[in-house]
Amino acid sequence: MFLGGFGRSGSTLVERLVGELPGACALGEVVHLWKRALRDDELCGCGERFHECPFWRKVGDLAFGGWGNLDPQHVQSLKQSVDRNRYVPQLAAPRLRPALRRAVVEYVDLYERLYAAALQVSGASVVVDSSKHASLAFALRWSPQLDLRVLHVVRDSPGVAHSWAKRVRRPEAPGAEDYMPTYSPGKASLLWSAHNGMFELLAARGVPTRRLRYEDLLADPAARLREVAAFAGLDAETAAALVVPAEGDTAAVELSTMHTVSGNPMRFTTGRVTLRRDDAWRSSLPSRERRVVTALTAPLRTRYGYLRRTRP
Repeated sequence: MFLGGFGRSGSTLVERLVGELPGACALGEVVHLWKRALRDDELCGCGERFHECPFWRKVGDLAFGGWGNLDPQHVQSLKQSVDRNRYVPQLAAPRLRPALRRAVVEYVDLYERLYAAALQVSGASVVVDSSKHASLAFALRWSPQLDLRVLHVVRDSPGVAHSWAKRVRRPEAPGAEDYMPTYSPGKASLLWSAHNGMFELLAARGVPTRRLRYEDLLADPAARLREVAAFAGLDAETAAALVVPAEGDTAAVELSTMHTVSGNPMRFTTGRVTLRRDDAWRSSLPSRERRVVTALTAPLRTRYGYLRRTRP
């Protein structure tokens, strides 16, 4: 199952929840594995460096005969020729031009091998890739081997814009003062519309897709997790049982250690976690910036139920 959408929409939380289900194996944002893990040896979600993690060493051995058989520079070059938003119109076409087809086949083969190896090592039946990149999802749709199901995770645009304005350190790069990128509300709004719009196109191309709103997940996590589990082909009743009552009208889950590569710092969180909506934007996002976000994202905000439709 591929988690798609724009960053800061709650996809890491969704992956952590789905990853707790029997039969699921959460891998993190695999799109970044080739650089941040394979080349830079950053931390796995288990706390070990990528090349020291027993899980990923086994996956590399099964998939490629060892990670040393991959040339990170070649993989990055291949990624640049396929996995970029500028190629989405071509990847969405009924047919691929020969040069792009060859690159797509080679690039997607890496994911096919990695997913298959992760299933074998974990004993799971479903891998969860929270890469979010629409261009990767469009490339994967061309694989005859993958049962690709896309969970399109969305969050109201003002909350996303407010989150992208924060300076967040990347803990997976130990010893380095490395931070996640920041965007102005205007740029975040344009990207929110573009990325979510591309997943609308992906669904229109026939890829099995289900939309999940961050706000709906936090309002009733047991019900939403049950629906997501059924969509992924996992045990829906087990999913509901993972969520337990917490203080007041909130709910909580127990998060275990997972072998995720790249993603929101929450991927390192373990133990009991209370599920609460982050609505800080309502008091922290200035009204002027809120108007900018609303103006730039109104069409999809309306489509997703965040704005009421106005009658002509």
